[in-house]
Amino acid sequence: MSFKIRLAEKKDIGSLTELMHDYIVGFYQNPWPGTPEIHQLIEQLLEKQGGIQFVVEKEQQLIGFATLYFTISTMKTARITLMNDFFLLEPYRDTEVEEALFLTCRTYTQEQGFAHMFWITAPQNKRAQQFFAKMDAVQGSWVNYTIV
Repeated sequence: MSFKIRLAEKKDIGSLTELMHDYIVGFYQNPWPGTPEIHQLIEQLLEKQGGIQFVVEKEQQLIGFATLYFTISTMKTARITLMNDFFLLEPYRDTEVEEALFLTCRTYTQEQGFAHMFWITAPQNKRAQQFFAKMDAVQGSWVNYTIV
């Protein structure tokens, strides 16, 4: 299977917006925050200040993306990456594309000198949990909370 993983570029905004809609609304069934807001987020990530986005391209079409945000761990007193998003269209899950996208995020984290990469996934997303276990990830013991 021929595909390319690369950093998102300005030319990707339209296609990346569609993928993010599939991810937010289709996969996680959350409300759409709005196209202008998504465009603003993508633009911020293109500046590579607080994070980056990788995209997966196959035959000049985007089929997936991953977002890494940069933050600091007090426990490690070091910079870390938060893989906030990891999404592929259905036909590309459980394939070499999925592994390559994950490894790209992990390699970036290591090569840029971050202490580690962390992420969360929905408790019902058993498929993702199996994938992460296969990639030698260790499930954490922290309990996550959210407030609106």
